[in-house]
Amino acid sequence: MTIHGKEPAMSTSQPVTPPVASTVTIGSDLVVNRIGYGAMRLTGDHQWGEIPDRAAGIALLRRAVETGVTYIDTADAYGPHTNETLIHDALHSYPDNLVIATKGGFIRGGPDYADFGAVGNREYLRQSAYLSARRLGVEQIGLYYLHSPHATDVPFADQVATLAELREQGLIRHIGLSNVSPEQFREATKIVDIAAVTALYNLGDRTGAALLAAAEETGTVFSPWFPTSLPKFSTDGSDKATDESHFGAILDPIRDKHDATVPQIALAWLLHRSPLILPIPGTTSPAHLDENLAAAAIRLTDEEVNAITGLIPEGPTRTA
Repeated sequence: MTIHGKEPAMSTSQPVTPPVASTVTIGSDLVVNRIGYGAMRLTGDHQWGEIPDRAAGIALLRRAVETGVTYIDTADAYGPHTNETLIHDALHSYPDNLVIATKGGFIRGGPDYADFGAVGNREYLRQSAYLSARRLGVEQIGLYYLHSPHATDVPFADQVATLAELREQGLIRHIGLSNVSPEQFREATKIVDIAAVTALYNLGDRTGAALLAAAEETGTVFSPWFPTSLPKFSTDGSDKATDESHFGAILDPIRDKHDATVPQIALAWLLHRSPLILPIPGTTSPAHLDENLAAAAIRLTDEEVNAITGLIPEGPTRTA
């Protein structure tokens, strides 16, 4: 299955207008297919250590590229380091159309999630970027994210300036920001061009809605992580925003009409939600990988998109 350039299968219902694009451009020059692959799960528990079945991880990465993925998201903190090495061993030398995005700035003090921290000083960020390039086996990283905006050892603007320096020196091609506020995003754009941002945003959690709105103002790619996650439903139905029957009443008929799964509808909704959205679903299952990519062919109507958008509030800076 090849997503890039594929003529989409049309729904029997009225499609949205304009048609959903099959690609998105990072910066001015990196054209990738609209559904990427988030490699974070190809590690040990809590993103610590090697993936238990390394051969299966390598096979999955190769399958992803063979079936149309042209964008892979990773980070030096995944493992740490093992995820980048796995991608190298699976795919190097890389296809010309493959963009690998990685991140730096997080540190790991141990195997638990509580052991995450953030460092933003110039020497550490430069070391992180250079070592990521070495592990990936590239002279230039296509997209390099500041992984956390929460480092307190230096001001946020200085961290962005370090990435701008690395871009000017040619080590990284484009700069991205992870989990920043809209105010931090706008501050960063005064220092250097920001090609992409990533944050939590899906049909059940719109944490990144304000950042999406800010990204749309400048034409910046928005890459939602956990794009197929479903909300944690209340057990008594007391909260409408987290009531399972409320979600089911909207999603189940749409799922059945398109002969799809709810995660596929979640991905299709993101693609319709904004032409700048680049979802990065992760999986360790070849069948689930194929299912995710097939979501690019689902064509929702305006009414379906609006109904899904209206499941929960978007936030004060965004209208449904």
